[in-house]
Amino acid sequence: MSEQLPPCPECGSEYTYEQGSLLVCPMDGHEWSPEAGADDAGEAPGSVMIRDAVGNPLADGDTVTIAKDLKVKGSGSGTIKADTKIKSIRLIDDGVGDHDIDATVPGFGRMQLTSSVAKKAS
Repeated sequence: MSEQLPPCPECGSEYTYEQGSLLVCPMDGHEWSPEAGADDAGEAPGSVMIRDAVGNPLADGDTVTIAKDLKVKGSGSGTIKADTKIKSIRLIDDGVGDHDIDATVPGFGRMQLTSSVAKKAS
């Protein structure tokens, strides 16, 4: 191999490998897009980049789709189905638990989601 792959941005492991269009770390299972690494250079020190389920960086106003069916607590039998499109998300730092997306989900209204269940829509 003549091309050196970048280390994992999460744990710093040098044992990353390519899987399709993503880079994968076998140490912590983190997946990210190689293009995403170039975007990180402009980040302010101390800022936190919020990424979707496959490692793409998210920004306010992005459109995302839900990666898997989600049961909604307090709604009885309510489930947000996979591939539900959510427009104009807002990223939040002070969400409940690990929730970092505030959005209006069709059929459910305003709620907070974790970025690990969302995929950036192309």
